[in-house]
Amino acid sequence: MSNKITFLGTGTSTGVPVLTCECEVCRSENPRDKRLRTAAYIECNGLRLIIDCGPDFRQQLLSNNINDFDAVLITHGHRDHIAGLDDIRAFNYIRGKTIDIYANAATVESIKTEFPYIFNPGDYLGAPKINLTVVDEKPFEINGQKIIPIPVMHGEAPILGFRIDNMVYVTDASHISESSMELMKNAKLLVLNALRKKKHPSHFSLDEALEHIQKLNAKQTYLTHISHFLGMHDQVQKSMPPDVFLAYDGLTVEF
Repeated sequence: MSNKITFLGTGTSTGVPVLTCECEVCRSENPRDKRLRTAAYIECNGLRLIIDCGPDFRQQLLSNNINDFDAVLITHGHRDHIAGLDDIRAFNYIRGKTIDIYANAATVESIKTEFPYIFNPGDYLGAPKINLTVVDEKPFEINGQKIIPIPVMHGEAPILGFRIDNMVYVTDASHISESSMELMKNAKLLVLNALRKKKHPSHFSLDEALEHIQKLNAKQTYLTHISHFLGMHDQVQKSMPPDVFLAYDGLTVEF
């Protein structure tokens, strides 16, 4: 069985098209210019993982025929990465299991703040059933598969990326330390965020992403967490180095 990632969503917090926007990207009829909020489904050595559960989570699972998974990794606690956690209820009822979620301490607190009824089940009998595990910079295992957390900065907020086998997944980064860069090097597949062409205070621009990609020596790289400001998918792709690609919703890549 091959290891692979499916991009459930590749858009920034607004998604693409952006509500009320009439730019050429938002009016594009190319399916690759239509981006749900960033999330991914990983299949690695028999383990099935979801990375991030944003507001499009239900739609993403239905569109990609994902009927089960083993655990969820959350990169950080912003709503475009956690707002869909309530939809885990279906897996509790139908699959009959509690869902394991792994995140750093700040993200765990964000989840508790956003979904207080999950942790006070007497308030709502239909609350999702989850097991929250706090992870820091130490590697951990899920069903025997090693997961390496990669600390990065999202503006002023410390968040996590993850290395799973030969795949590295980092989104929403604006700064990566040298020690974290070492954890990311020489991957078969690198996923990295590139919001837009213009510099941004809490996300890599396209040029910043490409600068990091040059240093990381991945076999191939896919860009995610993309806004309408980056431009038309097909046009931007033509300007990319041979081993760098814009990810798009529904794309599956082996690693």
